[in-house]
Amino acid sequence: MPGRGLGYRGVMSRTLVIKLTAGADEPERANQAFTVAATAVASGATVSLWLTGDAVWFAVPGKAEEFDLPYAAPLADLLAGVLAGGQLTVCTQCAKRRDLTETDLVPGARIAGAQAFAEEILTDNAQAIVY
Repeated sequence: MPGRGLGYRGVMSRTLVIKLTAGADEPERANQAFTVAATAVASGATVSLWLTGDAVWFAVPGKAEEFDLPYAAPLADLLAGVLAGGQLTVCTQCAKRRDLTETDLVPGARIAGAQAFAEEILTDNAQAIVY
């Protein structure tokens, strides 16, 4: 992944890999992951957001717009921020269990599995966070 220059406060930047395991049934956790991802993208970081479990529904057009959490940025805006400068990935098995294919997802989202996730988090200068 690109973006390994000097980042925040002049320190070497890392790729931020965020895995979201919660869907709309855990709104605060879901919103936190999207907020951190979108904020990191806006700050110029290299960001990869992985959606697993029921979080995969957020990658389906219109689903982020249905999400509402008081006092939080709209999830649709956060998703747009991630897509504008980061990578959005839906778990292969999670997509299959929900009969989703890449054509069912928002433009720019991809479907990938554990091998791709492991490769991303094991890359030098990667920081993984799980919500």
